[in-house]
Amino acid sequence: MKLRRTLSLSAATAALLPVVVAAAPASQAAPAAEIPSCSDVSNGQHHNNALVGRTFGIPKTITLGTHWTTYTATLTNASAKELKSFELSAKLGSYIYNEGERDLSPYGDLQYWDTSQRAWKTLRQAGGNAGGTVPGPKTLKPRESVHMQLRFRVSKDLPLDQTYDAYTGLTGTFIDRYRDTDCTSHGDARGSFYPPAG
Repeated sequence: MKLRRTLSLSAATAALLPVVVAAAPASQAAPAAEIPSCSDVSNGQHHNNALVGRTFGIPKTITLGTHWTTYTATLTNASAKELKSFELSAKLGSYIYNEGERDLSPYGDLQYWDTSQRAWKTLRQAGGNAGGTVPGPKTLKPRESVHMQLRFRVSKDLPLDQTYDAYTGLTGTFIDRYRDTDCTSHGDARGSFYPPAG
């Protein structure tokens, strides 16, 4: 039996509005892997202003260990067009600035709230990093928003011999167009935090 996955959709306004729930199929095709990114085909000239992201609840500093930090990520279609082949993913990691620095991601856990099963689901990539694809709508109409509840934690095993500029959040990817070429574009709802220094 296929599981129905649902995600909240609401019109994007500053005020809180009633939530409309839209069902997403259990298996979704990602935007075609062979389609290049709009940044690549435009040599960095393409700027996506379609998705506006916000996060709520990510503190500036965290304590390492088993305690979960729960937050909400919102992506809003601020454009006048419907975003198609829409796909959501979430990630926990840190920026790498210098050779020899390590990513925080393998030492963290990231989960999303599955509204259909009323349970937290873990996101883990094949390489061990915290993150992955989350269920969502295939399209996002103008002024519609996607809201996702996520939570994360970072293990006490994290080596503290470097400073981590860490982040977590939600990314929306969709098929866009640059001049006469189809390409993929995205928008982020991310928040930064810092584990304790060693």
